[in-house]
Amino acid sequence: MAADPKTQPGTARPELSVAKNLFFGEIVEENLFPYPELRAKDREVLGLMVESIDDFLKPREKAFREYDTAAHQPDEYVQALRDMGLFGLIIPEEHGGLGLSNGGYARVLAQTSSHDSSTSLTIGAHSSIGMKGVLLFGTDEQKARYLPKLATGEMIAAFCLTESGSGSDAASIRTKASKNPDGSWTLNGEKIWITNGGIAQLYTVFARTEGTDGKLSAFIVEADWTGVSHGPHEDKMGIRASSTTTVAFNDVRVPAENLLGEEGKGFKVAMSILNNGRTGLGGGAVGGMKKLIQLSVAQAKDRKQFNRPIAEFGLVREKIAQMGVDCFAAESAVWMVAHYIDSGVEDYSIEAAMSKVFASDAIQRTAHEALQIAAGNGFMKEYPYERQTRDARILSIFEGTNEILRLYVALSGLKDVGAQLGNLKHAVSDIFSDPIKGFGVLSGYASRRLSQRTGFGTDKIVSQLSPTLRKAAALYEKSVVELANASDEVLKQYGKGIADQQYILRRLGDVGIDLFVGLCALSRANSLEHGKHAQADAAVNLAWLFAKQARRRIVRNLRQVAKNEDAPLDQAAAFFLDHGSYPWDVI
Repeated sequence: MAADPKTQPGTARPELSVAKNLFFGEIVEENLFPYPELRAKDREVLGLMVESIDDFLKPREKAFREYDTAAHQPDEYVQALRDMGLFGLIIPEEHGGLGLSNGGYARVLAQTSSHDSSTSLTIGAHSSIGMKGVLLFGTDEQKARYLPKLATGEMIAAFCLTESGSGSDAASIRTKASKNPDGSWTLNGEKIWITNGGIAQLYTVFARTEGTDGKLSAFIVEADWTGVSHGPHEDKMGIRASSTTTVAFNDVRVPAENLLGEEGKGFKVAMSILNNGRTGLGGGAVGGMKKLIQLSVAQAKDRKQFNRPIAEFGLVREKIAQMGVDCFAAESAVWMVAHYIDSGVEDYSIEAAMSKVFASDAIQRTAHEALQIAAGNGFMKEYPYERQTRDARILSIFEGTNEILRLYVALSGLKDVGAQLGNLKHAVSDIFSDPIKGFGVLSGYASRRLSQRTGFGTDKIVSQLSPTLRKAAALYEKSVVELANASDEVLKQYGKGIADQQYILRRLGDVGIDLFVGLCALSRANSLEHGKHAQADAAVNLAWLFAKQARRRIVRNLRQVAKNEDAPLDQAAAFFLDHGSYPWDVI
């Protein structure tokens, strides 16, 4: 979400990744403070849209239950989404769209998700990933040809990457595109679990273009071309009303001009789309959490046990408070990442992964606790809790499983640390042959290690924090130094073999996620306090609570890097894998 110029930090450094620097023990406060604001244009448009969305969706609560049961969105409902302009949210105005920023788009998805996740998915799969490739990598001709139709919803888009046996392993894709003498391509293969697969008129398809070990390329494929087909609607656990199908390509001729991006650069296209699109998923999670908090508060106030509202009972209050902590933290991170995308930060891929992991995990915890507060009612399909619980479950699988993304966070953070340690090793051996270069590298390393004593590069930001937030900042400063030390140690111990140490990587990834999300919450609470927001004190309390909770998790994760039960845990896994089942019984 792009901030107004007056709120842009004057010293922001778009060339730096906040997340990557955490693994060096550095907090890039220039890219965290002050917390960004939505563009004035977005606020104006959203002020009108949010009310219209509520007016349109709120009366359809009963219909959404029916759509869920039938596992289908009626054609007239999808047409109504078109009429509201919800397929053109991020498409530039010159191509007929609304031209919202990523932050504004995420805010719309938050609003639709407070009513129905399947609706958000139909819109989101179109905008976040389906047509995002055309927006990011399309030629001027491709944009002129497709974006106006995509903006109106005349063409609904879908993203075709996943195949049987190649979920998070994009390198194992078997769909193939063979180049013809006239420059066109012949596409063969099948994709699975394609959101909007049954209603899309345009597919962004990834296929191998150089033999069995060839590189990936991306293509724009129209649904009505000869050889394109889709399977029946998948019967899903959640988000049941949204369209999910297989999509098959049988000798489909793709014109040369429908290559998306450069030949052989499809993996980069896919990853860029997924990274850029994660604010939609995060925004949807935040919107769902806000609705669940609202429902839980009303339930806790209205339901009485032992002649007292259950809102007076400590264990219910604890659940509601934790929902609020998680929602505030998730929202802070999601909109910070949206700001990075919109303001031209060069590398935000780790931050996007962190926000996705945290938000998708948080909404599942929130849905679980909201259902628990609702008790028996929560288990009944008449109420929204069970549907929210089912719908939320997919979010930790969508767009890269959270397990894969945790490993990605850790390995990406360690990569630069490893490079610096490697440079240091070479510098030591070069001291005598090239002393200027060798001592220069050593000096740079020593300087960077020295900066880890504080975490923050300067005291400018910390001095502006209130006493409560200053305490939170101190916890993050301590933790970020410990993460840097742990990163050094595991790289020295395992070297390139660290890639195989998934237990350790998961712990380091979780530490990085807690640090980034917590710093976003700290920044947001600080801005609310400086802006004298009516609920600033409550926000500061939530940021402090998150910092304390994160610190406990960080201490545990870092301690377990060296002292853990990984070996007996692995031994237990081997036992069940070898045996094939659980062998004990009481008879």
